[in-house]
Amino acid sequence: MGTYEEKLSILSEMIAFARVDYSLKDSEYQFLLGVASNLGIDKATFKKLLKKKSPKVILKSQAERIVQFHRLLLLMNIDEEQHQKEINTLHNIGLAMGLPPSAIGQVLQVMHKYPNKVIPVDVLINIFKAHYN
Repeated sequence: MGTYEEKLSILSEMIAFARVDYSLKDSEYQFLLGVASNLGIDKATFKKLLKKKSPKVILKSQAERIVQFHRLLLLMNIDEEQHQKEINTLHNIGLAMGLPPSAIGQVLQVMHKYPNKVIPVDVLINIFKAHYN
């Protein structure tokens, strides 16, 4: 995993995405806190990120971008609600990361086939692999 600044940027982007619907539900907060812990970001720093965004750092590798897209997908579905604004925002984030539009669209369609809309990692990877070949 990348630098500390990249980790702060990843988490900051996720916090901003969680707030697309103008609220931060407890389930989203807990998920974000878990991601922070997984990234090695302490709770005090996490709370600071809730108040002030970290500078955006572009993820270098395609694999890192796919992992971040997956995190955002999980975050979108953690509250078991989907709003068109969230779906559109996630789609646009994926495009901004340079992910193939057709792969993004397929992921957003396929997720409905799985419990809680959680796409298994191997399925997600295979979707992106197919669009890169």
